Amino acid sequence: MLTSLSFVFLLGLAMAALCQKFKIPRIIGMLVTGILLGPCVLNWLSELILGISSELRQMALIIILLKAGLSLNLADLKKVGRPALMMSCVPASFEILAFVIFAPAILHISRVEAAVMGAVLGAVSPAVVIPRMVQLMETKYGTDQRIPQMIMAGASCDDIFVIVLFSTFTNMAQGGSAHVADFINIPVSILLGIALGAVAGYGLSLFFETAYAKEHYVRNSMKVILILGMSFFLMSVETWLKGKVSVSGLLAVVSMAAVIRIKCIPKVSKRLSEKFGKLWIAAEVILFVLVGAAVDIRYTMQAGIAAVLMIFDGLNVPGCGSIPLYAGHEIKQKRAAVLCDRLSSKSNGTGSDRIRTSCNGIALWPDRSVSSGFSNPDHSAFRSSRNGSDL
Repeated sequence: MLTSLSFVFLLGLAMAALCQKFKIPRIIGMLVTGILLGPCVLNWLSELILGISSELRQMALIIILLKAGLSLNLADLKKVGRPALMMSCVPASFEILAFVIFAPAILHISRVEAAVMGAVLGAVSPAVVIPRMVQLMETKYGTDQRIPQMIMAGASCDDIFVIVLFSTFTNMAQGGSAHVADFINIPVSILLGIALGAVAGYGLSLFFETAYAKEHYVRNSMKVILILGMSFFLMSVETWLKGKVSVSGLLAVVSMAAVIRIKCIPKVSKRLSEKFGKLWIAAEVILFVLVGAAVDIRYTMQAGIAAVLMIFDGLNVPGCGSIPLYAGHEIKQKRAAVLCDRLSSKSNGTGSDRIRTSCNGIALWPDRSVSSGFSNPDHSAFRSSRNGSDL
């Protein structure tokens, strides 16, 4: 097992660095490493590693979800709420529609089987999308238009929508029928996941505040362990309730991290985000190398040109649904900017400054503070004896 882990880390990082040198995404190098080390090629990974591969990948995903939640600004999410919600379902719907239309003629399968394949291809991997969006947010690339926030929120809800459709189409392919209750599970899963995560985040923050009030300082390293433990529990809740109540564990983890970010002072949230970022360096290698190891290239070789053509069609059609969504969001922003310019041109002095400030989404009146309903950060448990700089 240790030998397999050494191969995963050393060869995975080496291939990632090699790809980066040639301007190729690092993830490609890690995936190729996994394919080569996997059972289909060299078979250098032990059965123990492959047996717990799913759990290891889930742990790695939780780490980047926590970092994403600690980086999210709820004010930005509110402004991209509707476009993000549409991004979670419209592109996947177009992708499934493309398969339903073209796959029967190209692959010679039924419409229902084509819908099942479309649902599989339509799923967005949070492990791939969220790290890149977090990176864009940290470099302030596209954040003025809130593009990373919109894509991140859409990717978090996309899996729920696609999984429900996949289950429905699979049931239909086996002779069953679709039920309205299956589609009701989509909003139920989203809302319960967010609520569960918010309660967990509030509970953790309350624990830290109580410990701080009694002069029992909780170091940031210990907070990371406690947050990870609670995240594992939230993901387990989704498994326990499966078949009874639909709950999104992924959204619960992101929601918990977002609540913790609200409750703590900026310095501490930044420190926690940095710590999870360091954990992600190792988790990323484990995640994508093991994903590559799960790929059976023999099926790819047998699929032929028809399957490649179908995948190409399926990946290009969703753009037809995504472009109008973002275009509509841009038009609304431009209209708002024009309105603000007109209002500010009719005002002068402080009134004009206040209008411009309001249009920039900072605050309606800069000289007034807006109460968020949370406790004063001066009394927060997240303020350590060294002003949040403890290790």
